[in-house]
This record gives sequence, structure tokens and C-alpha cells, in this order.
Amino acid sequence: MSIGGTTDILVIGGGINGAGIARDAAGRGLSVVLCEQGDLANATSSASSKLIHGGLRYLEYYAFRLVREALAEREVLYENAPHIIFPIRFVLPHEKSLRPAWLIRAGLFLYDHLGGRRRLPGSHGIDLHADPEGAPLREEFGNGFVYSDCWVDDARLVVLNALDAAERGATILTRTRCLAARREDSLWRVRLQDARSGTEWAVDARILVNAAGPWVGKVLEDVVGIDRGQRPRLVKGSHVVVPRLYDGDHAYILQNDDRRVVFVIPYEGDYSLIGTTDVPFDGDPAEVRIDPAETAYLCAAVNRYFATPVSADDVVWSYSGVRPLYDDEAEDSAAVTRDYELDLDAGPGQAPLLSVFGGKITTYRRLAEQALEHFAPYTPHAGKTWTANVPLPGGDIADADFATFLDEVRRTWPWLREDLARRYARAYGTRIETLLEGAHAPDHLGRDFGAGICEREVEYLVNNEWAMTSEDILWRRTKRGLRASAETVAALDDWLAGRDTLHRVGAP
Repeated sequence: MSIGGTTDILVIGGGINGAGIARDAAGRGLSVVLCEQGDLANATSSASSKLIHGGLRYLEYYAFRLVREALAEREVLYENAPHIIFPIRFVLPHEKSLRPAWLIRAGLFLYDHLGGRRRLPGSHGIDLHADPEGAPLREEFGNGFVYSDCWVDDARLVVLNALDAAERGATILTRTRCLAARREDSLWRVRLQDARSGTEWAVDARILVNAAGPWVGKVLEDVVGIDRGQRPRLVKGSHVVVPRLYDGDHAYILQNDDRRVVFVIPYEGDYSLIGTTDVPFDGDPAEVRIDPAETAYLCAAVNRYFATPVSADDVVWSYSGVRPLYDDEAEDSAAVTRDYELDLDAGPGQAPLLSVFGGKITTYRRLAEQALEHFAPYTPHAGKTWTANVPLPGGDIADADFATFLDEVRRTWPWLREDLARRYARAYGTRIETLLEGAHAPDHLGRDFGAGICEREVEYLVNNEWAMTSEDILWRRTKRGLRASAETVAALDDWLAGRDTLHRVGAP
């Protein structure tokens, strides 16, 4: 197995930062190879709170630069991916013993104006006894505030960046381990291995990017063999999902005694997503799991505010991720900066190595731009910045008006069930035309696997989005795992096992 020639950039890691860097670089005319040991968004990037947000609580830590950048990016990303990103209103019940009302008003004023808000409505006070948003809350909470942020399908954001990179010429290799990388003259000699077959091959690269997320330190030590004296600070964040706690499309942000906040967010129609925690982590990120103390912490936060209590018995699903934060030596995990650090190792005549520490989903695009700025001395043939005004695949929806687009979907495919029309429009945007090309009746969707998953969609995900397992499809590409029975999983596994895998997207 071989990839011909020398690539400009080899990216290790198929999370949001790796995919974003690959997309930006490919769009500037650079040759790019991205390798990911598992599936795209297999780890931290699919274990987020599903928000594109400025980080309201970061204002208390005076992280004004980060919040400003994140708020500006919130606008950019919403414009460029209005199918997988949409506005959501947050209700903040006021707990007088934690933060005075004037401080919250001041913070929300900054939040409204710091990042150049254009499309999202601003913040305001709310009477929780009179407004319906107060209905699920305990009687003692009479006043609150409302502000805007955005929800995102985090795993699809990663996949769409990888898809755009591939369509601009990048080679995307999933289930591919990077075994070793060594400098030879002015190049990186990189040894890769197909995790399924065990086949190994070599790639030469002018620039190496270590965007391995929580494995960034392990890549430096075990793969590259370079000690830069930096280690990520690993922090576990866990979420639980329970049956829906209230009616409405709004979310809640709940203040805790430890100065942290917990979100309660509508999730997949019938559920509420509760998170997140901040727990120091020491172990293999691939084995991260929620522990009973975290579940109790999240339930206690909800029970402090909501009239109907929740407990561990109500949890239908949970997930955890490990955040590779830049270690600023803060004592409290919650206070560690969510900003990112790009560490460039490049001596005279040496092939450069860029390692990515920290960051958050909201700022991935700007992180990628800054990474390409670091590469400028080594890539004089690269094009200019471009990603701010170019939609992600499926995001070229007129005026970013999803409601009008959904109406067009209904008119174009009137035979499509309403739940599928809405879900396909959200997941695939204008790429629904590719998904449904030649389909004129429900029978054209092929076999129904259950949980709203039909054969045509599975075929599309395998052919276009690197999906290889039922887990890829149910938990990262479609979020239908909560509704999937054991029979659905088995049927998908059987179908995938019987399919010819030689022509998957991204095979080298």
C-alpha cells in the first residue's frame, strides 16, 4: 500500500482540530494526508456539550480574547453550516447566593457586544413565575436571564470538515495508526499502519501536525520521540442523558456552588442532555467512562433548580471525553484555560512539527488559520485564508434560512416522511440531493434497519463519510443510537460485514 510522492502536510488526528487544519490546508492548494487511528470524531470531538458558544463563564477568568474570538466564530460557523448549527436560547435562573444580579447583567452585556453579534437575539431578564420557561423550575427561583448561543452536531462538524478537505484533494485515512515519524534531512519519514489489515507503509511529509487531542503527549513521546517539555492537562468531562425534563426548545444554564455551570439541553427530541463535569484524568483516553460521583454531581445540579428531581436511575445514556487542555498551572480543573497553544518545533533546515494543545470546538477554524500562518515560511506556494466565507458541505443554504430550506425539502420530496425530511435536512443540508438522487418513493430508500435508518442513508455514509461500523453510523453520523434496538445494530453489522470494503472513501 503506498501514497505516491511527498505530501506537504501530514496531520495526525481526525478530531475537529486535525480535520479543520486539513480542510484549510487543502483549500490553499497544499497536499494533505490525515491519519486517524479510529473513526473521525471518535474521541473528544464527539463527547462535547454540542455547543458553539463564547463561554459565558470564561468572562469570570478574564479570558476576554478567547471569548471575543469564540463569539465571532459563533457567527461565522452559523453562517457556514446552518444545517448542523442553529441558535438556542439559554435560561439562567438567578441564584442570589452565588452571583449578584448586577454581575450577571454586566457579563451578559459583554457577551452580547464583545464578539460582533449579528444574527442572534440579545439577552434580557425574565420573570420565571410568569414566563413558561420557569414552569419546570422550583418555586424559589423567580428571576432569571435569557441569552443566545448555538447548538451543533459535533461529530458531523468534524466529518464535514474532513469531507470538504477530501473534495479539495486531501487524503483522509481512518483506522490508520501513525507508528513512527522521524526527520530525514528536510522531510518527515512517517510510518503508517492500517489498523484493520496490519499493512504498513511510509509517507514523506514536509510538515507534521500533531493534532492527536488527548494523545498529543503520547505522540510526541512514542511516535515522534521529541520532548518539548510540554504536556497537556487532561480533564474528563462527562454528560448524562435522561428522558426529556420539560417542553420547549430552550436550554438551561445552572450555577453551582463550586462556581461551575451545568447545562440542560434538549437532545434528540425525547431527551435532555445534562453536563458537563471537570475532573482531572490520568489514564488511557480510550477507556474514559463516567463514574458514579459525576452522575451524582450532575443530578444534584439539576435537582437544585428543577421541581421534578432526577437520579442515576433516570439516566438512559452517558458519555465522557478527555479534554487535552493547555496546562496553565491553574489549581482548579474548571479554571484551566480553554484557549489553545500551537507549539512549533523547527530548527534550521529541519522539517517543522506543529503540536496542538487545548482549544474548543467553537474556535477550531481560527486555530486552523493560525496553524497555516505558522507554516507560511515553509509553504510559499500556499493560497490565502478562505474558510471564513465558504460553507461546509451542505451548508450552502440561502441566507442560512433553515426553515425555508426545510419547506423546499418537503416540496421536492413530498413522499418523504416528516421525521426523515427534517432529519435529512438537518444532517445533510443541500447534500440531501446526493443522498436522495433518483429516489421517487419510500421504497427507493431500501431496507429499513429500524431507528429511522434506511439502506440508502447507510450506503451514502459508507461511500461518502468514512462510516465503517454500526457505531460510526448510529452514534456519530446520525445520533440514532438512543433509539436503536439490538436487532437494528445486528442488522447493520451484518450488512456492513457483507459489503465490499475495497472502495471506501479515503482508501490509499
